[in-house]
Amino acid sequence: MSHVLAEFVGTALLVYLGDSICANCTLNKSKGQNAGWIVIAAGWGIAVGVPAYLFSNFSNQFNPALTIGLAVIGKFPADQVLGYIIAQMLGGIVGGVLVWLTYLPHWAITEDKAAKLGIFCTAPAIRNYPANFLTEFLATATLVFSLAAMGTVKTADGMGAIFVVSAIIFVLGCALGGPTGYAMNPARDLSPRIAHAILPIAGKGDSDWAYAWVPVFGPIAGGIAGALLFAALF
Repeated sequence: MSHVLAEFVGTALLVYLGDSICANCTLNKSKGQNAGWIVIAAGWGIAVGVPAYLFSNFSNQFNPALTIGLAVIGKFPADQVLGYIIAQMLGGIVGGVLVWLTYLPHWAITEDKAAKLGIFCTAPAIRNYPANFLTEFLATATLVFSLAAMGTVKTADGMGAIFVVSAIIFVLGCALGGPTGYAMNPARDLSPRIAHAILPIAGKGDSDWAYAWVPVFGPIAGGIAGALLFAALF
């Protein structure tokens, strides 16, 4: 398997698992309905950790913000960035489609349009674009710095990676997820948002494109900042 294909499959799996957790906790008559934020944060942690482990023999990133950040500090070849990002974004769209198919009968019996959108992408608890951007910037900077630093620790190799990565995502969700839903990844937010826009989801509303730039550019800026901080300290 090529590195680019691994990015596509890994990102599709990440979005499929993560967004399905949100669907399970949100959609009417789902067995996990109203399971709550801790289930979502814990589930998302594992959803990111699983592909990180499965594709650990590749340059597993699954996040354009991480890819760009690593390229800025010379830890990833600049000429491969575009190919990785395209694979990640397409994988995210596929992941969103799979979520829709998995919960197919539940969309029509769920009336809350915002809740259905929230399965695919993030939305702010309080809509304040500068504050929302800052939250995504800080959360992603913390994520990228932590993941880069993790690579310097031998105990984070192999099977240990799934626990470390999952723990990072879980604590970020518990600590920083409240204001914006902690996108921290354009392929996790924009790609399934596109899927939401193009899929015939029963009773859906709009895809909130007015907010869509925040979970794209906030994470990219934060990813660069986190990578630069890592380079300065390590």
